[in-house]
Amino acid sequence: MAVMKIVKLGEDDVLRKKAHPVKLIDRRTQALLKDMAETMYAAEGVGLAAPQVGILRRIVVIDVGDGLVELINPEIISAEGAEVGAEGCLSVPGRRGTVERPTKVVVRALDRKGRQIEFTAEGFFARAVCHELDHLDGVVYVDKMIEDVTDQMMKDSEEGK
Repeated sequence: MAVMKIVKLGEDDVLRKKAHPVKLIDRRTQALLKDMAETMYAAEGVGLAAPQVGILRRIVVIDVGDGLVELINPEIISAEGAEVGAEGCLSVPGRRGTVERPTKVVVRALDRKGRQIEFTAEGFFARAVCHELDHLDGVVYVDKMIEDVTDQMMKDSEEGK
């Protein structure tokens, strides 16, 4: 396994391109999943999409504290509710902003063995899923940002709030 370089917004247009579906899940795909997870954990993130490491494939890894979730060719098949919350991104370091996301999503994807899975994500997990799946379509959270909260968070931190 290896920690991969995370592409930063503005460094490479790969973050603005639509990722291609994975047609064959082989050892290389499984190694990529492991490397992406290791990279996400090393960067102290909760999600990582393949375009963020320069690979235009529809693959994401997510861990919001309940264990690693690996998704290949994921799609949201239904969404409910709406909630505005703060987000950050490993490809946009040092910046946070508020984004409106569904409160609940149903997701269909393939697992690392090529089996179809379907699950419901709610709350922060739903937010993370939506954020990562946006990356697969060339969308970065700053494109949907309602308000940049970076300055306010830094000010609060300095004031000990």
